[in-house]
Amino acid sequence: MGSSVAHKTLRSPAIVLRKYPGAAQCRRKFLRIFPKGFYDETYLAWERGYKWTAHQRWEEQLARDGFRDLLGRERFREIADAAVRIESRTNLLFSFEKMAVRDAVRSPRGARAFALGLHDFLYGLGPERQRFERWCDVLAALPRKQTRVLTWPVATVFGFLARPDRHIFLKPNVTRRAAELYGFNFEYQSRPAWPTYASLLKFANAARSDLQDLRPRDMIDIQSFLWVQGSDEYD
Repeated sequence: MGSSVAHKTLRSPAIVLRKYPGAAQCRRKFLRIFPKGFYDETYLAWERGYKWTAHQRWEEQLARDGFRDLLGRERFREIADAAVRIESRTNLLFSFEKMAVRDAVRSPRGARAFALGLHDFLYGLGPERQRFERWCDVLAALPRKQTRVLTWPVATVFGFLARPDRHIFLKPNVTRRAAELYGFNFEYQSRPAWPTYASLLKFANAARSDLQDLRPRDMIDIQSFLWVQGSDEYD
C-alpha cells in the first residue's frame, strides 16, 4: 500500500504552505533529496533510522514504568549510564557535549540529580513549561569539569529520544537557519529557557501541519526535515 499511495501524495503541496513564505521551497528541497519523503529508503537510512533505533533502546531501558522502578530502587547510576549510552550511539551531540554529560553524572551526586531531574522532565506532573525549566536548572547545577552542561542540544536530546511524540531536538545554528528559510519567526535565545523551546515547538507543529500530506510520524521526522533545510550537509 504505502509506496504507490505515498508517491502519488507527494505531488500536491498542502494549501497551508502559503502561510510561511519559504515553506514551499523548503518542501521542494526535501523532496528533491528524498523523493518519497518521510518513507524514502535513503531518508530512512540517513536521517530517521538511527534516531528511531535510539528511541527503541530508550523504550527498552528507560520507559516510564522501568524508569520509575529504577528510581524507587535508587539506581541513579544505572539510569544515568543508560541515558548516556543510548545517546552516545547517535551523532546528535558534539563530542565535547557528550564528554560534559559523562563527567557531570560520574559522581553519585551528579547521577542522582540527573536521574531525578530527567524523570521529572519526561514523566513528571505539572505544566510542561515548569518541568522544562526545572530540567534546565538541574543541568545548570550538575558538576562540571571544563565545558558547561547546559546547552540547547543537551537540554533537548534526552526528551527527543525518549518522547519523540512530543519533544524535539534543538541544534541552534541549523534550526535558526531553517526557520529563516521557512519564514518562521523563531524566538531564539542562547541560554536554554522555555520561551525559545515553546517557539521551537510552535515551529515544529506548524511544519508538521504544512507537511501532513507527507504523513510525518513524529518529531523525528519534523526534526529531520528542519535539519535538511538548515544543515550544510544538504546545501
